[in-house]
Amino acid sequence: MTESAQTTTGTGTALQHSPMVCVEDLHRSFGTGAAAVHALRGVSFTVPRGELVALKGRSGSGKTTLLNLVGGLDKADGGSVVVDGTDMGSLGETGLLEMRRDRIGFVFQSFGLIPILSAAENVGVPLRLRKADPKEREERVALLLGLVGLADHATQRPGELSGGQQQRVAIARALANRPALLIADEPTGQLDAETGLAVMELLRAVVRSEGVTALVATHDAQLLGLADRVIELRDGRIHESD
Repeated sequence: MTESAQTTTGTGTALQHSPMVCVEDLHRSFGTGAAAVHALRGVSFTVPRGELVALKGRSGSGKTTLLNLVGGLDKADGGSVVVDGTDMGSLGETGLLEMRRDRIGFVFQSFGLIPILSAAENVGVPLRLRKADPKEREERVALLLGLVGLADHATQRPGELSGGQQQRVAIARALANRPALLIADEPTGQLDAETGLAVMELLRAVVRSEGVTALVATHDAQLLGLADRVIELRDGRIHESD
């Protein structure tokens, strides 16, 4: 059994009824002494399975730090993060890599597409890394491009696509390996209001159609209305919105 296969629950049934994300008393600081920046100060919350939860807060409130810890891109100073039954703090580098490859999908503000690859090839990258069967890969890529409304743009490269289309490709790529959790850090930050709303609506739709859970950081009040729940960060602490 690999590190990422170890869960905190005893049975598969118990895991299905547990939260997708459970964060408990999470702390993260950068620097030391008087110059230390306390990005997170005892953050605790859960994200139920199958929900789209929005994370809001001003710049510097700790949103990106929190997403990085949930996604296994950073280590906490204290507290715990459990994702899909796995204690992220208990994993070594191999286990974290497996989690990020197989069970957590990421969508970033900057899209992060490979310029020389087509839309279809970009979506297929995670499947290639997993050494998926070529036929399975082609079918999954075609399905996802259809899901995000880009079936007719499969052969185009990122430079030939609009910002909204590039972010749709990035969402399709994040879903390639059927992750349990989708993490999106300001996914509409580089888009105009209309396109950003369309992308957020797409994220909500894929949560339903793909059966994933999503944790999305955004500062756009219009987009927050599409979430099942909103969690607010202020100065590294949680303030749950009504």
